[in-house]
Amino acid sequence: MIEAIVDSIRFNVINRQRVLLLREVAGERHLPIWIGEFEAQAIVLEMQGTTPQRPLPYDLMTTMITDLDARVVRIIINDLSKDIYYARIVIERAGQIVEVDSRPSDAIAVAVRTRCAIFVDDAVMERAGVNIADEDDDGDAEILSESIGGDEPAAAPLEEGLTLFRDFINTLDLDDPDKRSN
Repeated sequence: MIEAIVDSIRFNVINRQRVLLLREVAGERHLPIWIGEFEAQAIVLEMQGTTPQRPLPYDLMTTMITDLDARVVRIIINDLSKDIYYARIVIERAGQIVEVDSRPSDAIAVAVRTRCAIFVDDAVMERAGVNIADEDDDGDAEILSESIGGDEPAAAPLEEGLTLFRDFINTLDLDDPDKRSN
């Protein structure tokens, strides 16, 4: 298992798609996961420390887990099949471990709320991990992988999907948002 952290959520202003980038803690690879608008917003709100007026479903889930005297131990992005990622939320209660099937975006939304570790299965990172160089000579982001994935099935064949994925990554602003001047 490879420990990862949420690196960023990127937004393409042209097609309005969002990609969550997990970065391995002890390396340079990123795991890009296409996610929905609601899930992206829920993750960003928590990471920014913003509390919504009413609890979001992920807030409700974490409250229920806590009120049942349980805790989220970790989440695992455990599989990539037919271009769809799969995840597990690992919960411990009274010494018993329960693993709950989840979409990666939902599991990560819970993970940022519970401050638990995020892990990626070695085979998933090997297949779908990408190295994002600072910039190559053309000013485009360099993608060193031929894998795509998300919460939903890809509509295009793999090669066409890879082209779309590369095009999307190349439209992202890869500068560190914390280093930008206002």
